[in-house]
Amino acid sequence: MHLSPDQIIYWQWGVVKLNATIVFTWGLMLLLTLGSILITRRLSTNLHRSRWQNLLEIIVTTSVKQIEEVGLRNAAKYLGFLGTLFLLIATANLCTIIPGYEPPTGSLSTTTALALCVFVAVPLFGIKDQGLRAYLKSYLEPTWVMLPFNIISEVSRTLALAVRLFGNMMSGAMILAILLTITPFLFPIVMTLLGLLTGMVQAYIFSILAAVYLAAAMRGDPGSGN
Repeated sequence: MHLSPDQIIYWQWGVVKLNATIVFTWGLMLLLTLGSILITRRLSTNLHRSRWQNLLEIIVTTSVKQIEEVGLRNAAKYLGFLGTLFLLIATANLCTIIPGYEPPTGSLSTTTALALCVFVAVPLFGIKDQGLRAYLKSYLEPTWVMLPFNIISEVSRTLALAVRLFGNMMSGAMILAILLTITPFLFPIVMTLLGLLTGMVQAYIFSILAAVYLAAAMRGDPGSGN
């Protein structure tokens, strides 16, 4: 039993390794890229639309509504970033039904990379919305004494994002592996279905937390959202 897809090495040359995390991450990127091209190449504006376009519009409309409920104005501006996070994590977790597949979200390196994307995106969106001076000033509120605490808060919530997603995915994989050994028929099927549901929930939570952090940056409160 592998605790992380990082431990599955397909090819190695010196210190250069090609593990399951890299392989399946690039596979997911290719799948999502090709899927987006195929779905959007023949978009229709009339009533006769394909099932894929209807599904895409449902996803986009629901995502925009969720972003707006978090408190972000002009939700479409954040849809590309937050929607990509959700689709990547959700697809990575849904593909666990494929035999031999190892979800890259079970690797701490992947979840850390995703959390770092949020860590970088928050100040970028904040600066774009408020301006550099106003955004940096928010770290001194309500008083300059809070500067180190606001910085620590910014770093700690990024770490929490990474560890939360990694821990949930790893624990689910370990439980499934144990039940597969003990009862190789009924329980693994149930746990696989439960794992798919958990994976979707984790994708939703990660994206919503990222939206909350962005909303806090828009309000000039970098330390909120923990």
